Amino acid sequence: MTRPQLVLLHAPSNYDFRKRSIIYGPISDVIPSSPIFEMYPIGLSTIAGYLEKHRVTTRIVNIANRMLKDSRFDVEKFVGKLRPLAFGIDLHWLPHAQGSLELARVVKQVHPDIPVMFGGLSATFFHEELIEYPQVDFVVRGDSTEEPVLRLMHAIKARGGYEGVPNLTWKDGQGVAHHNPLEWVPADLDDIPLDYSYPVRSVIRYRSLADVVPFSNWMDYPITAVFTCRGCTRECRACGGSRYAYSNMCHREQVAYRSPELIAEDIYSIQRFLRGPVFIIGDIRQAGDDYAERLLRAVQRRGTKGPVVLELFRPADAAFFKRVRQAIPHYNIQMSPESHDEEVRIAFGKAWRDQDIESTIKAALDNDCKRFDLFYMIGLPRQNYRSVMDTVDYLGRLPGELGQLDTLHPHISPYAPFVDPGSQVYDWPEGFGYRLLFRSLEEHRQALLSPSWTYMLNYETEWLSRQEIGDVTYEAAIGFNAAKKAMGVIDSRSAGDVEARIRRDWESVRELDRQMTQYGEVRNWGEKAELCAAATVSKSELEWPSTPFLRSMPRILWNLCRS
Repeated sequence: MTRPQLVLLHAPSNYDFRKRSIIYGPISDVIPSSPIFEMYPIGLSTIAGYLEKHRVTTRIVNIANRMLKDSRFDVEKFVGKLRPLAFGIDLHWLPHAQGSLELARVVKQVHPDIPVMFGGLSATFFHEELIEYPQVDFVVRGDSTEEPVLRLMHAIKARGGYEGVPNLTWKDGQGVAHHNPLEWVPADLDDIPLDYSYPVRSVIRYRSLADVVPFSNWMDYPITAVFTCRGCTRECRACGGSRYAYSNMCHREQVAYRSPELIAEDIYSIQRFLRGPVFIIGDIRQAGDDYAERLLRAVQRRGTKGPVVLELFRPADAAFFKRVRQAIPHYNIQMSPESHDEEVRIAFGKAWRDQDIESTIKAALDNDCKRFDLFYMIGLPRQNYRSVMDTVDYLGRLPGELGQLDTLHPHISPYAPFVDPGSQVYDWPEGFGYRLLFRSLEEHRQALLSPSWTYMLNYETEWLSRQEIGDVTYEAAIGFNAAKKAMGVIDSRSAGDVEARIRRDWESVRELDRQMTQYGEVRNWGEKAELCAAATVSKSELEWPSTPFLRSMPRILWNLCRS
């Protein structure tokens, strides 16, 4: 078996989730993964592909998913058998603050002489604090760390020269921290590979499919993704991926795009192996209409054989959807109005009118959109309890004006568990009506050990306390569930199961609150969370048509042999 030079590990959000009783609630209800956030970021794949391209053997191991799928999986024993030159751990999303640092501690305990590097947007934001933890040797900062990680690996082999690695925060032999300039900010992404044959080769090389499975249900629902850019043109106030956040954290003043022709090739490459949906990350119109047209032309020329999911960062007209329909016969749309209330939406940074959103939906449905997902959020500026429930009422009225009820899939969830570090709200909470309860990385790490998701929230607003965010989340979820049943999105039995789960989860949170109020701690709490079950929806509501992974094996092996 090949010995990798770099092993990239993905940690659970809470390392002790198999032992601790925590009410995770709805914090991951509108993403494919469970509340331990076992889905690793796409950046691990691009780093691995880039290093392999430059002859640095790299292995991805989804520790979180292995722990989730096998209660007997021994992390220390597994890590002890690995002997790479370095380990890498992602801290991209802040909900991994506890799990990533604990996993790093375990790695250092087993291999005290092997360096541990961190990367990701949250690692970038907290790099000065992160490097002070004894289990952390390096932090690679920025949004495009493929080349810096490659140079760091060369320096590790040479046992020196760290001062020449761009974007690097590191400790010297005396434990003193150094912060190299963040100057590797590529203007385009065409040199970054997204090679979906890499995971297949990795399975064969390391004889483990479990290592690279992206999330718990992926074998049955093999959704994949391609990226159009790094950076963003939008200014959503609480988003750590906004233009403001990228500029301040990553020194990215201009969005870097991947060429449309390469994206079309990425989609084609994926669909050679799999028959699941392909999610295109980022609105294809961000770089302008010419870019979008080039992409659609390239995809049409290459052809698609499965669902392709497009994001909208702003409303679109009928001409756009007509062109999408010509290029992609089976397309789906995702759009996040955040609220039905224009005042709330504008305060969050989205100056869209209701009529523009509704005309966008109608134009998509009129042009054979197979599914239109709408995402609403709780915990926004100027949003009170009544405003959230008015969104529920609005949803009940909306389908009657549009028709095709079962094509529209609405979702609502809290902004949880954390307001993103690096966002405008994080930097100036009072200016947007927020009060932040945790500021440091260590405070967020500790918060993830809380007994309930409502105690993990790092914020409350002038309009909603943490407890009110919890209560209105469950009440709104019951309303959305009823509306989806009326629309025909879910059947009566599924709706009944979801409502029962919502009420059970809500009552558990209330009981926990009663104990915290009475005793200042949780007593006699033996409930174990159902980690794979969403609290306010059925995970199947998020799924587009796909073919299970194992049914694609003949195609995978055939195409791999031809590669």
